[in-house]
Amino acid sequence: MDEVERLIEEFRARANSPAVSKLDVLLDLERLRDPRIVPFLLEVLGDSKEPAAVRIYIVKRLRNGRPNSGNRAAVARAIIELLAKGSSPELRLQAALALAEFTHFDRIPYTLGRLALDVTEPLDLRYSAFTSLERVGPTPECVDILRQLSADETLGNSARSLLASWQVE
Repeated sequence: MDEVERLIEEFRARANSPAVSKLDVLLDLERLRDPRIVPFLLEVLGDSKEPAAVRIYIVKRLRNGRPNSGNRAAVARAIIELLAKGSSPELRLQAALALAEFTHFDRIPYTLGRLALDVTEPLDLRYSAFTSLERVGPTPECVDILRQLSADETLGNSARSLLASWQVE
């Protein structure tokens, strides 16, 4: 058994352990470079029984770790799933921020736009979606979303300012 396998097994053996114990293993795993790590992290990320702190740590690692091109679509899909209303507020916030790294995928601008436009969502989540949407750039889809958002009472000024900086409006 190599080091990656050992650490994955150690993480699984801590199924009922506190989040801090699991984070210790993930920190050890983080220093390794191996193609088996991202699929394992996605498995943990998708497990709603995992503590929010563990899942948030993984989202941040995937966002900052720049997954290779073979994993990027799977990572983006997994992060989109976290935006479901059943996830913790902090996990949803981190997911919205992480999607800024994946804006080139077709579904991402629509997902971010829908979230930014939803006035029933918490403001910090809507604003995080807006800032991630900003990374898309002045594509027709993004411009359309920002035009809709420009009528929003809370984010309208920011949307209009961004459209102006892109010299669209």
